[in-house]
Amino acid sequence: MTTQYYTATSIDGFIADADNSLDWLFQLEDPEAAEMQQEYPRFLAAVGALAMGSTTYQWLADHTGFLEDPGKWEYTLPTWVFSSRDLPVPDGLDIRLVSGDVRPVHAAMVEAAAGRNVWLVGGGELVGQFHDAGLLDEVILGLASVVLGSGAPLLPRRITTPPLELTEVRRYGSTFVSLRYRVPHG
Repeated sequence: MTTQYYTATSIDGFIADADNSLDWLFQLEDPEAAEMQQEYPRFLAAVGALAMGSTTYQWLADHTGFLEDPGKWEYTLPTWVFSSRDLPVPDGLDIRLVSGDVRPVHAAMVEAAAGRNVWLVGGGELVGQFHDAGLLDEVILGLASVVLGSGAPLLPRRITTPPLELTEVRRYGSTFVSLRYRVPHG
């Protein structure tokens, strides 16, 4: 079981633009990167539970419409949403609103994942809390060929000692590179 942060980022390290939009990402469809389209389903097949912050949850709600039509919720996995505010949750979906220390939530996620991986969807601040608690094992980045200038940072933390260990690099077409890092503990 691995706790993973899997996300796309701009060259300058932003996962969303200054308006919390991902339009910059969806405009990068590269016919040469067909193999990249297969990476996400392979990744998701190994995941047993996921967590996200309230901004990510709200973005998904706004862009998929799952609050009005729960069938538009992409995930069949237990999902924890970290939020300090009350958010709407459609009936019938396994979405759990939580707040506070990530450690007890992570323990519940690991139990629910039943040997499969835990995916930290985002945002960067939430993932940083998992890192600070020693619970982040891997960072997988889809590095996109754009520069945003500002926005939501990939990981608003200083992580220098020990440095992340690069374990894999893959090129997908002319617009993406996938970088996989192991997070050393101790």
